[in-house]
Amino acid sequence: MACADERSDARERALLLLYEAEAKGISVDVVLGEQVIPTDELTTLLVRGVQANQERIDAAIADHAKGWSLQRMPSIDRNVLRIAAFELLGRADVPVALILDEAVELAKRISTDDSRRESMLAPDSSKPIFLPLNLSGYCSSAARGAAPAPSAALWVSLK
Repeated sequence: MACADERSDARERALLLLYEAEAKGISVDVVLGEQVIPTDELTTLLVRGVQANQERIDAAIADHAKGWSLQRMPSIDRNVLRIAAFELLGRADVPVALILDEAVELAKRISTDDSRRESMLAPDSSKPIFLPLNLSGYCSSAARGAAPAPSAALWVSLK
């Protein structure tokens, strides 16, 4: 099993690869194939998982966004949300709190201060406005430990 720093690094690499594919208007398969050093297993899983579920993830983001569209969202922030949403939906082995924490930290490190950056907040936040994801049917609450599967959510609020 990879250590926490390796997993954080994999999420950052996945974000950069997704950003590159979007910025160049090419598929993630092309971006992955162009890498001089092959990507690690977790990075590949995240990139391919977002790609495979992007239509569904983007629809959820667009359906719950208030006051702005998916297209208006900065690409980095949009892809941070996509990665977190994929992990919430498809990675029962990762605790919800870890997914949210990693997404927040990744957005803080990579996104610029002058962008209209969204900050990801826990469901008990005072201003939850975005992307509640019902996890029932995707993974069992037992697999997520103490995380309550039906109410687990990725909440986003404007800065």
